[in-house]
Amino acid sequence: MAAAVVLGGPAGWWRWHRRVRAARAAMVCSRAMASKTPVGFIGLGNMGNPMAKNLVKHGYPVIAYDVFPEACKEFQDLGAQVTDSPADVAERADRIITMLPSSPNAIEVYTGANGVLKKVKKGSLLIDSSTIDPAVSKELAKAVEKMGAVFMDAPVSGGVGAARAGNLTFMVGGVEQEFDAAKELLTCMGSNVVYCGEVGTGQAAKICNNMLLAISMIGTAEAMNLGIRLGLDPKLLAKILNMSSGRCWSSDTYNPVPGVMEGVPSANNYQGGFGTTLMAKDLGLAQIAATNTKTPVPLGSQAHQIYRMMCAKGYALKDFSAVFQFLREEETL
Repeated sequence: MAAAVVLGGPAGWWRWHRRVRAARAAMVCSRAMASKTPVGFIGLGNMGNPMAKNLVKHGYPVIAYDVFPEACKEFQDLGAQVTDSPADVAERADRIITMLPSSPNAIEVYTGANGVLKKVKKGSLLIDSSTIDPAVSKELAKAVEKMGAVFMDAPVSGGVGAARAGNLTFMVGGVEQEFDAAKELLTCMGSNVVYCGEVGTGQAAKICNNMLLAISMIGTAEAMNLGIRLGLDPKLLAKILNMSSGRCWSSDTYNPVPGVMEGVPSANNYQGGFGTTLMAKDLGLAQIAATNTKTPVPLGSQAHQIYRMMCAKGYALKDFSAVFQFLREEETL
């Protein structure tokens, strides 16, 4: 009877039982988080910042570095350790993710005077999510292997929005036996993690994807511009395209016309998102690969020229969907 009074009858017992189960689950979760070893993250730009935050959300202690110290401040506020160089990151973590703008940046971070390889520990797993030349990935992998560590290329697709939401797609190249170890971390930041093959194949998949993305964005911008000049309402035209055979990601998810969609760069003067400079860089990588493999890519070549012209005419820092604005202003193309 006393127990019934304390617990408030059967209903009270069930409430108590649920609280005990919740407390036990919390303890298990806490132990699991405590057991997670630190992860180094180098490169806290538009993409790296939300990716590293998602690692923190999943309970991983992050050891951070960026060439711009101000990029690290909010990670200090989140409890992350901030270091002075990539070498310092390698000294404190045996799993490191890098997210860098270009091949020269990746080479410097890994092999420079204060690079990762100066203090990397044997058995460390190094994952590069930058989009760089596949040949550079292969050279970095060789240098890393000489130090007794493992290198994998894992470039991403999805943009800043997907990085924030943890919905990125990772294309992974490297030793297949290490894929599960890499996937453990990458699934904290992405919803799709795909093994592509040996080192460099992740980069190969990425540059093929971005070449297609650039071509489809230009095509969407051209179609929307033509339709508007023919008197069609842009929202109506986008609706028709998106229920017809012309539908693509550039039209239904990332439309380049201001006012057609909310929450995309075209709705914010093309600020944020994936920069025109970076698209031009990726298209350049595709051109190099096409030349090396004697692969005809006429539309890819034209897209590369258009994005290079955009960079030269003041669009370098705008999102790549600003090609719509560029075409609107370029009557002589």
